Parts: sequence; C-alpha cells; structure tokens
Amino acid sequence: MEQTFYSNGKLLITGEYLVLDGTKALALPTKYGQYLKIASGEIGKIHWSSFDADNSIWFEETLSFSEIINFNLKDNLSERATLIKILHEAHLLNTRFLDSSKGYSISTVLSFPKLWGLGTSSTLINNIAQWFQIDAFALLKNSFGGSGYDIACAQNNTPILYQLINGLPMIEKVNFNPNFTDTIYFVYLNKKQSSKIAIDNYYKNQKNLEAYFPIINKITSAVLNSNSLEEFSILLEKHEQVMSSILELPTVKESLFCDFNGSIKSLGAWGGDFVLVVSKENPISYFKNKGFKTIVAYKDMIL
Repeated sequence: MEQTFYSNGKLLITGEYLVLDGTKALALPTKYGQYLKIASGEIGKIHWSSFDADNSIWFEETLSFSEIINFNLKDNLSERATLIKILHEAHLLNTRFLDSSKGYSISTVLSFPKLWGLGTSSTLINNIAQWFQIDAFALLKNSFGGSGYDIACAQNNTPILYQLINGLPMIEKVNFNPNFTDTIYFVYLNKKQSSKIAIDNYYKNQKNLEAYFPIINKITSAVLNSNSLEEFSILLEKHEQVMSSILELPTVKESLFCDFNGSIKSLGAWGGDFVLVVSKENPISYFKNKGFKTIVAYKDMIL
C-alpha cells in the first residue's frame, strides 16, 4: 500500500540564531514544501530517489536495512551517510518499525528548488518522523540538531511563535496578516547557506547574549502586532542592527543593497538563502538589475 506524507517549508522572520538559546521567534510556514512517497520494494532494502522541483533527480541510492540499523559509516559528510544517519536515529526511536520481511521504494519530491533553503532537511525529517510514527523534534535533536522552529513550521499551517523553554519546544499559533503584505517580498541571494556551519560560527562567537534576549523578544512581539508599514520597517531594521552587533557582521543592506529605498532583513542564516524586503514600490527591477532574479511576493510564498 502506497503512503504519502507532506511537510511545509519555513521562513524565520525574527529571532534567528538566538532562537537556539530560548528567545521567542516569529516563523511562517510556506506554500512550498516536500513530499515523501512510499511504495513496496525489494525485501530488506530501501531504494531512495530525491527529486528537485524541476523533476530532476539530485540523489539516488539503495540502502540496506542492516546498514541503517547498524550505522557505522566513517564518512558522515556525504548525502548518503546523512540519510542513513537520519534513518538510523529514526530506527532507534522505533526499533520495531523496520521489518526485515519488508522493503521500500521511496521518493522525495520538493515543490521548491533545493537551493532555496526553505527546509529541505527539516521537511525530510518531519516526513520520516511521520512515516516511522515518532516525535520529529526528537529525531531532529538526535540527527541534525537545531532549534526545531523549522519542524514546527513543517507541522503547522499558520504563523507561529516559537520558543525553547528548558529545551522543550513551545509553539503558539498566531494571526499574522498585516494589511501591508502587498509591500513584502522575498528575494533569493543566489546562494544556499549551510545551517550547520552558520550555527557553529554563531556558537564560536558567543558573548553576553542574555542581554539581547529581552530586546529581540520585544521586537518579535511588536512585529507580530505592528499596525503600519512604517512601524514594521523600523522594527526589522532594529532587529538587523542588533544581530549585526551580535554576529559582528554588516547587515545585508549595508553589504549588498545600500542604495535601496526600503527595508531589508536577513532570514535565518546570514549570508545566504532569502531576505525579506519591504518596499512601497515594486522592487523587482531593482533586484534583477543587481543580478537577483528570484523575487517572490508574500502572497505567493507564505501559507
């Protein structure tokens, strides 16, 4: 019997990096996501195919149940090893699931280009957790690590406030639908940023972060309740300046778009993926002239 699972992609609007340490973050699930399709296959094996949004295969392998169960690969950097690691951790959370009398033919299908960084890994982990009937947050913790806000977006169809309290995810569904969403765009910076590397660099530069928590929490609450485009823009710019100070990096507007008439905020790991743009006038021609050709309107991106 065939099964299909689906998970939403994500964009983190406030609280990047600091959400790892317990600040409150506003996150939005996207209209884009990933499917996991499962059919019967060769006994004791999984034939795995991963499809990008253009239907091209970017990963294809056959895995044995034994290598998933025993997981002792020394090369843990390849796509193959990463997948086996996730499946191994899923197995440890439900050791009865992989029945040696069964086999599977599995395909994953992205509805967004893999390089966009909308949650290729988080949607995969959430889908595998659904398939194995296990806790996706536990699977994330045991495999990739991270705050888990992306798993929360994968599971929810509305904006959320997300916070780790004593290491446990707290998720609040919220109403975020300001009357100026027609001035909000998402622009892809033409390169995917590694979340793992970004998190590692963040922890290498630890300083007195606690002093920033109430500032970011206050900005997050104000963003959620902002009533005007001007207020929203000011809050985003303030958030950028705070994170610039913490990360000791220039803001994306300072480094790439200093002549832009509007607000720009990094989303997630700084230096790649998407940025949020607020502009009273359509900014498409500006960004295309700068070489950034993927510009998605709010209504086309956010669920």
